[in-house]
Amino acid sequence: MLITTALKEWSVAVDALANGETMVLLRKGGIKEQQGKFVAQAKQVLLFPTFEHQQRELLKPDYQAAVHPVEPGWHPQAITLKAWAEITHVFLTDEADKVAALSAFHIWQPQLAQSRLKWKPQQPLYVLALRVYRLPEPVSVPWQSAYGGCRSWIELEAGVEVSAEVGAMEGEAAIATPQYLAQLNALKSALAA
Repeated sequence: MLITTALKEWSVAVDALANGETMVLLRKGGIKEQQGKFVAQAKQVLLFPTFEHQQRELLKPDYQAAVHPVEPGWHPQAITLKAWAEITHVFLTDEADKVAALSAFHIWQPQLAQSRLKWKPQQPLYVLALRVYRLPEPVSVPWQSAYGGCRSWIELEAGVEVSAEVGAMEGEAAIATPQYLAQLNALKSALAA
């Protein structure tokens, strides 16, 4: 299966997803989103690491050392793609207590999760559950100006071929199926409480 759509996220979060340390992203949408709203543009996506807006103090302590501050507008000459994901579920919430209950599922400090909820308060926070698969070999993608800017989604000039075979995918899964389903059920319970 060829995937050309990529979801941009902090590099430290992409690594945590690829390592099976988390399965959740919290989104409101970038400034350049369609009508300023987040929309899941694809079900299978490449995870595209970004560096510019990462801030150590907004991450839980275990993840802070992985962030190296960069100048505004900085990006590497080539982006290394390590994983792809199936967006299995999209949950919406506009309740601060439910966002607080999600703390165990993501890598951010509580104030970042709450600030994402409060930004554009008329819109809900999107909680994405991702089933992540590591690529057998990292893929290097040359940087293009079209990949920049405050947007969640980009279309890569050349896609990446990924395995669509269930057995092969399980071997590359960041989180094994039983654990993923258990975490998904716990996530659903946290959002239903």
